[in-house]
This record gives sequence, structure tokens and C-alpha cells, in this order.
Amino acid sequence: MTSVKTLEVDILIVGAGPVGLYGAYYCGERSLSCAVVDSLSEVGGQVTAMYPEKQIYDVAGFPAITGRELVRGLAAQASQRDPSYLLDQEAQQLEKLDDGRFRVTTTRTEVVAGAVIVTGGIGTFTPRTLPAGEEFLGRGLAYFVPSSQEYVGRDVLIVGGGDSAIDWALMLEPLASKVTLVHRREQFRAHGASVEKVRQLDVDMITNAQVTELQGDRVLERAVVSVKGEDEPRVVEVDKVVAALGFTANLGPLREWGLELADNRHLVVDTAMRTSLPGVFAAGDITEYDGKVRLISVGFGEVATAVNNAAVYLDPTAHVFPGHTSNEPHDVPVPA
Repeated sequence: MTSVKTLEVDILIVGAGPVGLYGAYYCGERSLSCAVVDSLSEVGGQVTAMYPEKQIYDVAGFPAITGRELVRGLAAQASQRDPSYLLDQEAQQLEKLDDGRFRVTTTRTEVVAGAVIVTGGIGTFTPRTLPAGEEFLGRGLAYFVPSSQEYVGRDVLIVGGGDSAIDWALMLEPLASKVTLVHRREQFRAHGASVEKVRQLDVDMITNAQVTELQGDRVLERAVVSVKGEDEPRVVEVDKVVAALGFTANLGPLREWGLELADNRHLVVDTAMRTSLPGVFAAGDITEYDGKVRLISVGFGEVATAVNNAAVYLDPTAHVFPGHTSNEPHDVPVPA
């Protein structure tokens, strides 16, 4: 029988994405002990899992920064405050204790915390599968691009018409031997300017089409593409397929926490980032309020607001405003 570890902290953060990591740092600014739980095995959330090498342009202070670099910097910033990480663990049950604290049970740990901040992004997410050739998953077929190096000099087929498909086409075109993009419609869902950049590159864009079969011996060798209006399918010689067909999100056990939901997938919060359950706060893409904008930069401000208001929840004599950090001594680590 596996023993369950017990951990006591001031604040438990649910979600180790960029917003959760910044929240861990800010807990330290308020001298609050913190634990961060995430169902993924690495910090960084969707950024690490889905687009670590994608350039991000809307983070303040950085004209451009890759997802991996951003997560590395946030982790280094948080490490100054020594948070506890509970990775590869899902936050499951939430219970209010007699002393006013919360007990959150994960798959391996019981965490007792004075307050909880949910920064779970879109919750747990799984990619939408490519029906044709699922047996090639891991043998040429992939749903994410954690590293571009394995695509260098390869013939790559990208399936999809959203931002991820277009971004990966832009990223891989300079590295791959050939990039082909297949989308089932004429119009793309991705940002228009990005689509135009792809059109100007040496990318074969096949629209009104779908991949009907993947072929190969032990590894992927070719894809069969059916194009609307054409009697015969096209055969595209490829050794790598990236299926960027979107993903399904699920709040999972958070649905059972008794929190007010919007659209059955977002947590309703007020201007202090308080949810409907006192002591539970939320920040980032998982939140909903009038005028909500789902950007990483917005999430950073929201989680700082959540932490500072959680500090007052824990100690009503404390002030919401934490003071200016520029007035404090800091031993700032340099990201490796």
C-alpha cells in the first residue's frame, strides 16, 4: 500500500503553468509558504507541453521569447522562494477543515493549506486524435512539437488550420526538407498575418482536404490525402506528421469543488480573484469575469492580485498592497 505524504503550507497553487509559477514567486514576496500541484510531469503547463519553442511576443519586457525560455525564467524566479512542487499529481478532493483551512487530496499527497489559488489554465487537456493512422503515434505521428531538432532535414506534414498548425509550419519550414500543410477548409482559423507568412514560404498548402491514411512499414513513410473535387487522392511522401487538430479540455475533479462555473469550464471570480468559495481564489485562463482577456500577461497580474488578497484572507490585519519589491534586497538567480 502506497503511503500518502502530508504537507502543510499557507497557499496551495493548483497549476504549474506560467501563471502558477509567477504566483509561487509572489507567495514568497508575501512571506507565505507555497506548494504547486500539477498533473503534468514538468512545470510550464501548456507552454511546455505544446509550444516550448514557439516565439511569444506579448510578454512585457521581451520583444520575443520562446515558451521554454519563459518557463525557465519563471521557474528561476520562483526558486528564490523555495516552493514545493507536486508534479505528476492531480488535485482531486477539496475539504474545508474545522480550523478554516483546506485539505486538498492529490493522487499521492494530502495538502493542508490556508488558502487555495487555482491557476489551471484550461484544466487537463488531451489532443484531438487523427483518425487515420493512429497506430503511427510515436513512430512518425505526433500531436505536439516539444523539440524541433527531430524534424531537421525531414519531410513533414502538418494537419490543421489553427494557430498551432500555422506556428509549427513557420517554425519547421527553415529546418525541414519539405513542409506540407493540409487543412480541411479553404479558410484558416489562425491569425491572418501568420497565415500570410506561411503562404510566402516554401510550404505546400493543400486545402479542402483531409488525411485519410498513413502508410509505412515500421515507421511512417507516406500519407494519403483526399482533396475535395479531385477523383484520386494524393500520396505525399513524408516521414513526420504533426496533427494540430486542437484539444479537449476538462476541469476534472475541480467540478466537484462547489465553485461557481461559467460555460461549465471557467471559474467565476470577482475583482479580487475570489471564487464563490471563501478562501479559494483563481487566476489565468481558467477564470471568467466581465471583460476577461485570456493572455499570459493578464494572468500574471491576476495571480499577483489573488496572492495579495489571499494574504489578507489569511491575516485580516495584513494589507492588500505588498509594497514595492524594488525597495527590498533580492538575490536574483540567472536562468541556466
